[in-house]
Amino acid sequence: MRDKTQTNSAAPGDRLIRAGAIVFFVGAVATLVTVAPLFLGTEPFPTYMFGLSMLMGVGFLLAGAGVFRSIAAGRRQARAR
Repeated sequence: MRDKTQTNSAAPGDRLIRAGAIVFFVGAVATLVTVAPLFLGTEPFPTYMFGLSMLMGVGFLLAGAGVFRSIAAGRRQARAR
């Protein structure tokens, strides 16, 4: 018996997970750029770069919210059957 869900259809939390991954990787690059002067012995970057490093946590929270939204949608779908 075939499943009614298309293989290419997006689940409810997919966009949040993708957005969270992108924000996380931007924050990871900002963290690497911020830490690099410590190892290279050059002039440190301005303080706003440290703020951009916090995007790692924001991205992690976004992706986590997407996972929980996807779990909730799966539970609702299971109850409806």
